[in-house]
Amino acid sequence: MLRRCHACDEIEVVACCEEDAATRDALPTGLEVEVTHDDFASLLDQVECDVVAIGDVYARRGGLMIQALSADKHVIGDKPLCTSLAELEQVEDLAAQKGRVVGCMLDMRDLPVFLGIRELLKAGEIGDVHAMSFAGQHPLLYGSRARWYFEEGMHGGVLNDIAVHAVDFIPWATGLGIETIVAARCWNATVPAHPHFQQCGQAMLTLDNGAGVIGDVSYLTPDSFAYDYPHYWRTTIWGADGVIEAGVNSQTLSLYRNGEREARQLELPPGRPGGYLDAFLREIGGGTSLHLSSSEALAAARISLLLQEAAETLD
Repeated sequence: MLRRCHACDEIEVVACCEEDAATRDALPTGLEVEVTHDDFASLLDQVECDVVAIGDVYARRGGLMIQALSADKHVIGDKPLCTSLAELEQVEDLAAQKGRVVGCMLDMRDLPVFLGIRELLKAGEIGDVHAMSFAGQHPLLYGSRARWYFEEGMHGGVLNDIAVHAVDFIPWATGLGIETIVAARCWNATVPAHPHFQQCGQAMLTLDNGAGVIGDVSYLTPDSFAYDYPHYWRTTIWGADGVIEAGVNSQTLSLYRNGEREARQLELPPGRPGGYLDAFLREIGGGTSLHLSSSEALAAARISLLLQEAAETLD
């Protein structure tokens, strides 16, 4: 996000806050941003700005966002925006009261493969959608991933962390709302040193036309494959007239049409790098028909938090 801000003529980066002393001391020289403050409240009080971008540890993001909105700032952050429904409700209320925009780096919408899937669905290539699966498994990268991930109360849950991308993508691509959380489960499979850290997550949902969705967002991809794993974010959509299948690392979209014997391998459309940030700026400027809106970002955050809550209730 910082690189995109520097490259955008509409944005001037005017301040940066890092409250953790150890992190400040460990930052390498020559970064694209200079840390100007070590206290967030002071930054809000002293710096004239329109937008606050938040990238703190997950459990701190909601509180920081609430402070920024209370100070009449627009806010944008990486996912997850926060780790509790109570925080999200405060964010929603403040954004509405203050007339401020809440953005999120839901950048799966910006990728060629998902833009292509959306185009095929909108063109009716497989008819009405009746079932979907998504496989958003990630590498855990234990030992190099930030240590706070494994501190109790800091991460906020794997469904809230990762499934937010899927619950944002599905309504956007299909035009169907998420109606029901049927089931959700989280568990610890391979991290015995941190038994509270449930790095595996699965969920089952229904859409408002009755279609079923099954997803897995576990940290179980082999570290050696990491994000180059061929089936990273593999998504399959079954419709009345065919099937679409692809993943983030796919070079084409696979279309299986009823009545045909060979799968069609379709070219990917151009991506929209930074589309989430462009949409955020347009919404601040009063634009409509957005690639990603504040209301959509907040809706995805709510569903992912409800998924996490459902898993914890089951546990």
